Amino acid sequence: MEQFGSVAIACGMIISLVGIAACIGISLMGGKYLESAARQPELMKDLQVNMFILAGLIDAAFIIGTGISVWFAISTFLK
Repeated sequence: MEQFGSVAIACGMIISLVGIAACIGISLMGGKYLESAARQPELMKDLQVNMFILAGLIDAAFIIGTGISVWFAISTFLK
């Protein structure tokens, strides 16, 4: 029974830490995008495409972390 509690805490920590990291990454990237768009408005379209690609990659890291924590939870509870 003690193992279930440890896995629940670990899954919660994985999801929360990856979520915090994703939020910080997207906020830093968005701030840098706004700075660069203000300096060179003619490059705004190209920068926006790159920003959305990077936002997808950052969100992919969050989804992978969530998937790993769900995998841990399911594999522990099925034993």
